[in-house]
Amino acid sequence: MGMAFADTLIAETDATVAIVDRYDQPGGHWTVAYPFVRLHQPSAYYGVNSRELGSGTVDQDGWNAGLHELASASEILAYFDQVMRRTLLPTGRVSYFPKSFYDGPDPQRPDVQRFHSIVSGAGFEVTVKRRTVDATYMNVTVPAMEPPKYDVAPGVHLITPNQLPALQDRPYHYTVVGAGKTGIDACLWLLSRGTDPSDITWIMPRDSWLIDRSHTQPGDSYLERETARREAVAGAHTVQELFARLEDSGLLLRLSPDVAPTAYRCATVARAELDQLRRIGDIVRHGRVRRIEENTIELDQAAIPAQAGTLYIDCTADGLERRPTVPVFDQARITLQAVVPCQQVVSAALTAHVEASYADDDTKNALCAPSQHPDSALDWIQYFGDIQERIVRWTADPALVEWLSTCRLMGRRLPEISPEQRTSLLPMFQTQKLKLERLLHQTNVAAAVN
Repeated sequence: MGMAFADTLIAETDATVAIVDRYDQPGGHWTVAYPFVRLHQPSAYYGVNSRELGSGTVDQDGWNAGLHELASASEILAYFDQVMRRTLLPTGRVSYFPKSFYDGPDPQRPDVQRFHSIVSGAGFEVTVKRRTVDATYMNVTVPAMEPPKYDVAPGVHLITPNQLPALQDRPYHYTVVGAGKTGIDACLWLLSRGTDPSDITWIMPRDSWLIDRSHTQPGDSYLERETARREAVAGAHTVQELFARLEDSGLLLRLSPDVAPTAYRCATVARAELDQLRRIGDIVRHGRVRRIEENTIELDQAAIPAQAGTLYIDCTADGLERRPTVPVFDQARITLQAVVPCQQVVSAALTAHVEASYADDDTKNALCAPSQHPDSALDWIQYFGDIQERIVRWTADPALVEWLSTCRLMGRRLPEISPEQRTSLLPMFQTQKLKLERLLHQTNVAAAVN
């Protein structure tokens, strides 16, 4: 997000930028991600606005065949290094401080920000003429960045996905702990290396609704999907019926047809990948892990026997933590957050464009209202509402629509809405909002009674 923000700001203003990076190279959490990770969305709309990521090709083989390419970790790191070395630094207006720690403002001089080199210990001061930009607020984490939040007894062999490619001996059994994007990736890696599905146990605290990746391809129009979503909302009488309609329309997928997902994290999957995941028969659905013993796995709702010789793969770090939202523009500070729901880098680029193009923070915050990452299935309702509200707000500004239509990170076309159409859409969106609020109310009442 910091790179995407700086790229657009440098392109559209004469600002100077100092980038303080706790890592040794550009790329943020990608620098410590597991080596076989790939984007879950097409490369075509990831990275920074000024430079293409990937070659724009469609995969011809593998489980993503027929869909736009997904950049690997090594491709992403090389890309961000090129953005820094060939785009930002040559302007002469960007200073980069890798392996440095941000210490905060000087207590006596609030416009002076301090940081120091983690390697040499040298201290630095920067007088901020405009704002300090916090690109860390979303708190993205991967398993290699923190220990698991459950106890692991001595003698239990537990690794992060980073260590899988370095395996020297075949374990007796594999147990994947966690069902998010990382858990999906670990399962797919094992299956792609020929692991028998019967040799895999998958601990899945919650099933998730997943997005069909074929619906997130470059050049897609929002309008077709929004129409399908609106029809699903209009025809539903309960939340359960709403998700059934979304599934029937192909907008959402799930792993097991007989298990109702309770999570939604904006994760995408190709149908071929889903077919592979469905080969895993031993899925444990008893809540989160509390402790792993040599012979027992203790979970929230049960204790189950552990197979001797099992290799446990920890995939529980929350890469998309549901953080409280704060104002993006707040006097001398900008706090980067998702202002395009579930799309971090285009959110950062849009925030930089708004900073460069509009005068007051009230207007800027109205255009860049942050959207919380969804977590539960019911959060899909807020996600859908956020998209609708943003379409209405942005399409009222012709200059912003023009910028969004040329921003490669958008990936999809915003619908062209005339002032007359916009006027008619407002009451329809309001009707849908009230309908969704009623569905949520029904669900909350039922939960309270139960």
